Amino acid sequence: MDTLANALNAIKVAEAKGRAQAKVKPASKLVKEVLSIMQQEGFIQGFEFIDDGKSGEILVRLVGKINNVGVVKPRLSLKKGEWEKWEQRYLPARDVGRIIVSTPKGITTHVKAKQEGAGGRLLAFVY
Repeated sequence: MDTLANALNAIKVAEAKGRAQAKVKPASKLVKEVLSIMQQEGFIQGFEFIDDGKSGEILVRLVGKINNVGVVKPRLSLKKGEWEKWEQRYLPARDVGRIIVSTPKGITTHVKAKQEGAGGRLLAFVY
């Protein structure tokens, strides 16, 4: 069970239906980190963790800016000079969207990882 894939799919379906909110179950630290990055980049308005006594759920407030969102499977690792190849594969055009990656310095976007000169593992994409 991939909680990140389930969360991003719920967001994608809610965006396609034109809803203002999406409910993500189950919640995890990775999902919260990815949603935090999506919020910083302006793809979602915000999110709220709701404790239900089990693993919890997250209520995501949508803006309506997401055309496509998904996970990268398998979670491929890449070196610092390989960013262009993966941008062409997962994003529709230059400077459109973000690839979310896990680097040794934490979870971030591919733009910040390029600036820091870091490699990492691909997690998700959003545009």
